[in-house]
Amino acid sequence: MTEIHGTCDERFAAVREAFQRNFDEGLEAGACVAATVNGEFVVDLWGGHADEARTRPWERDSIVNVYSSTKTVTALCALILADRGVIDFNAPVARYWPEFAQNGKERIEVRHLMSHSAGLSGWDAPLRVEDLYDWEKVTSLLAAQAPWWEPGTASGYHASTQGFLVGEVVRRATGKSLGTFLREEVAGPLRADFHIGLDPRHDSRVGEMIPPEGAASDPGAAWPSESLAGRTLTNPPVNAHDSATEGWRRSEQPAGNGHGNARSLARLHTVLACGGEAFGVKLLSKEGCERVFEEQTNGVDLVLGVPVRWGMGFALNSPEAPVSPNPRTCWWGGWGGSHVRIDYDARTTLTYVMNRMEAGLLIDARAASLARAFYGSLNTTGEGEKP
Repeated sequence: MTEIHGTCDERFAAVREAFQRNFDEGLEAGACVAATVNGEFVVDLWGGHADEARTRPWERDSIVNVYSSTKTVTALCALILADRGVIDFNAPVARYWPEFAQNGKERIEVRHLMSHSAGLSGWDAPLRVEDLYDWEKVTSLLAAQAPWWEPGTASGYHASTQGFLVGEVVRRATGKSLGTFLREEVAGPLRADFHIGLDPRHDSRVGEMIPPEGAASDPGAAWPSESLAGRTLTNPPVNAHDSATEGWRRSEQPAGNGHGNARSLARLHTVLACGGEAFGVKLLSKEGCERVFEEQTNGVDLVLGVPVRWGMGFALNSPEAPVSPNPRTCWWGGWGGSHVRIDYDARTTLTYVMNRMEAGLLIDARAASLARAFYGSLNTTGEGEKP
C-alpha cells in the first residue's frame, strides 16, 4: 500500500480515502491533491513516486509539468490585469499588438482569445516542437495568418496557441513576459510554487511525466491530420517526453508548460474562490473575479467535439459538463489528468496533479473520484456556503 503524506481535515477523510484508492488500484505513480475552503487548506496530500522506475519518492515540494492546467494560471494573470484596467477584454487585440491586425483579424477582441473563439487554434505553417521555444516566431506567425473560422461565433480549443496569444497581449500591455508577471506579481506574493519558464535550480524537484501506454506522442493522434482537431493538436507533434528537455522547461508556453503541484495551484486559485483575496494578499476585486462567469460561447467545441461553455479563460459549469451543484463554478485541466476546479459559490478550490498520464484531454476518472469525495464531504459538513 502506498503511503500517503500530508494533512487532511477529518471532515474530508473521504478525499484521502479516494486518493489512497487511486494508488491501491494501480492508477497512480506519483500524485498530489489539495483543497481549500473559505481560504483555508482542508486537504494537502501527496504520495507515490516522482519517476517511472519508482526510485524517487514524490516529496512535499515535488513539481511536474501540468500541461493545460497552465491555462488557468494564465487566465488568472489576465483577469488581474483586466481588473487593474491594464487590459480591456472587450478591446481589439490590435490595440495592444498592432501587427495582429492582418488577414481579417482587426476586430478580434481579447475576450475571444480568452474563450478559444478567435479562430486561431493552430498554425498554418508546419512547426517542430522546438519552435514552441521561440516566442517571436510563433507569435509572428499567429499575427500574420487568417482565422480558421469566423471569430466569436464558436469555440475551438486553442490547445497551444492560447498561451502565446494571451501572453503577447500581456507582454505588450505590461512590458513583462507572462512568466515574469506571474512570478513577480502573482505567484511571488501568494508564495505559490508555480512557474511558467522554469529556472534550472528547480530541476531536481521535477517529476518525470509517464505517458499513456504506447502513446507518448501528442494527444492529437486520434484525429485525422486534415481535420480541425488534427491541424490543432498535431502541429507541432508533442511528445510527453519533451517535458524533460532543457528547451521545454526554460521556454514560456503559457498554455502548456507550467510547472507546479496541487498545493501551488490551490494557493493561486483560492484568490478567485474568495473574491480576490487569499492568504493575506489582495489581487482582484470581487467584480474582477466574477468576470470569469461572463459566458462567451456555449456549444460543441470545434476542436474537442464536445459541448463546452466557455467563460473568461475557464470552462463553466453546465448541464452537459456538470462539475458542481453550484452554478458559479469554473474549471479546466491538462493533458494526462491534472485538474483545477474553483467553486465561487462555495468559496472552494480543488486541484489535482499527477505524473502518470491518461490519454484524455478532459476530466479523467481519478480527478472525478476526488471531486465526488470532496463535494460529498462539503455537503456533509455544511462548509463552503456563500457568505
